[in-house]
Amino acid sequence: MATKLNSMRLLETHNIPYEAVEYPSDMRDAEQIAEVLGVPPHLVYKTLVIEAEGARKPALIMLAAHRTLDLKRMAAAMGVKKASMATHKDAEQLTGLQVGGISALMLVQKHWDVYLDQPATALEHILISAGQRGLDLRVPTAALVQVVHAKIADVSRD
Repeated sequence: MATKLNSMRLLETHNIPYEAVEYPSDMRDAEQIAEVLGVPPHLVYKTLVIEAEGARKPALIMLAAHRTLDLKRMAAAMGVKKASMATHKDAEQLTGLQVGGISALMLVQKHWDVYLDQPATALEHILISAGQRGLDLRVPTAALVQVVHAKIADVSRD
């Protein structure tokens, strides 16, 4: 395995157990990653960068690979009139991370609002990006919510 990432150090600092799971680093689609890893898509979470009208900072939303973000519900959760997904280029500039490797764990120091889609609360563990393409972390959902100060929001659809 590659070098230890800040996402792993953060989990270790908080005594949160995790499992690093590697996949081909040229993959970015969460549903395909789930297939390659042999896990159901509802366990693999993608992290999207959201920009909102009037918001001082972007926000992050983590949702299951097979679900689609509902921007109206996302805006409502954020308390704004309109929210949009950042373009891949903007997401990379804002986060300093590559699309396919954007992780709330790597962005804690930015103090952005982080949202976790409501269906995740029924799961003991989910897989999220470790902060670089080709590496996911299997983490306890409740501990993840605490460490990234995630707000639970029902913002997706099948």
